[in-house]
Amino acid sequence: MTTHAGRVSTPRHIPAGAPASGDGIVVGTGTVVIDVYVDFLCPFCRQFEETAGPTLHRLVDDGLVSIVYHPMAFLDQLSADHYSSRASAASGCAADGGLFVEYAEALFANQPPEGGPGLTDDELIGIGDLVGLDPPFAGCVRDRTYLDWAAYVTDKAMERGVSGTPTVLVEDVPVPANVRSITQAVAAAR
Repeated sequence: MTTHAGRVSTPRHIPAGAPASGDGIVVGTGTVVIDVYVDFLCPFCRQFEETAGPTLHRLVDDGLVSIVYHPMAFLDQLSADHYSSRASAASGCAADGGLFVEYAEALFANQPPEGGPGLTDDELIGIGDLVGLDPPFAGCVRDRTYLDWAAYVTDKAMERGVSGTPTVLVEDVPVPANVRSITQAVAAAR
């Protein structure tokens, strides 16, 4: 992947469920759009998922919102093996298997500490097995099919002004990453 004059080129492969911009995974069909920027190595993102995740999933299930998850590789420098990029890429593989949300939740539940090695590719594949992903998932992770997509998602987020994770936007308006603020913004947008 290359950039030209501040513009990010499209990655070779884009996962199933990506929006037209290609820089995330869309979950749900509701009319109110929530953008959620996360990094699978970010402890605050794990906390966000644990506290806000059930409410976000309910809003999706009720048909009120669509969530565009943007799995960034923001914290690569805080792992010895570019874990953020590899986990983001693996989440793209999970999207192809139709289990992005389940896989993302499992990645947060098995989050390695910052500053050391992340989960190995075999461990990322094992988590996929646990959530029910089919064998093509393992090949996708081993081939690092979506590694350039992870960089693309990150570059597009930074172009958009995202400077930390988690970052939440409701209808393109930044809101604090907590349940109360998000639900109030969704209600106002409806």
